Amino acid sequence: MTRLVRLDAGSVSFPPPGVVESLRAGGMLVFPTDTLYGLGVDPASEEALARLLAAKGREGGKPIPLLLDGPARASSLARRIPAEASRLMERFWPGALTIVLPARPSLPAAITGGTGTVGLRVPGHPVPRALAAAAGGAITGTSANRAGSPGAWGTAEELVTEFAGEADWILWDGPAPASAGSTVVLVGEGGVSLLREGVIPFPTIINALGEG
Repeated sequence: MTRLVRLDAGSVSFPPPGVVESLRAGGMLVFPTDTLYGLGVDPASEEALARLLAAKGREGGKPIPLLLDGPARASSLARRIPAEASRLMERFWPGALTIVLPARPSLPAAITGGTGTVGLRVPGHPVPRALAAAAGGAITGTSANRAGSPGAWGTAEELVTEFAGEADWILWDGPAPASAGSTVVLVGEGGVSLLREGVIPFPTIINALGEG
């Protein structure tokens, strides 16, 4: 059964009773972020990751980004953090920048998609950060939409219709504040390269690296 909680009602404490327990038991949540709504599971649970891929309607092989409870968590998930990545974290986290880094070998293949890298972000919304903390520091942060479909939702009812019977919880906090996802950059030996432009223009990111 899919349960809807309206966080925008103003009287709901977070996290609502049962949400954290569900997440730790392999449950799947739809939750608000500072960009689009996210589809979240515990990244350490292979069963939960399989549920997520089924809900998205896509096969494995495509990386799944992770949302973190804070910048310090990145070092436990990335094999190394280049100086450029550290500067971007200081400038844009919390915020709408996903930084792709070399992944630690211990991360599940479903997360890396076989790329050897992992996309990390500290969102500028307290709900995913709290959920990440409850899941041990990270939660999956792929957008809450089917593969090939838009991820912007205007009403809670639309989300319930889309994920009824699949997501255990839908945490509604009003329409998504952005019509695009986070900007995704790869930071490697060749410097910083753009993988997907989203809320933050890529020139803004490059300019930030040149400051100081």
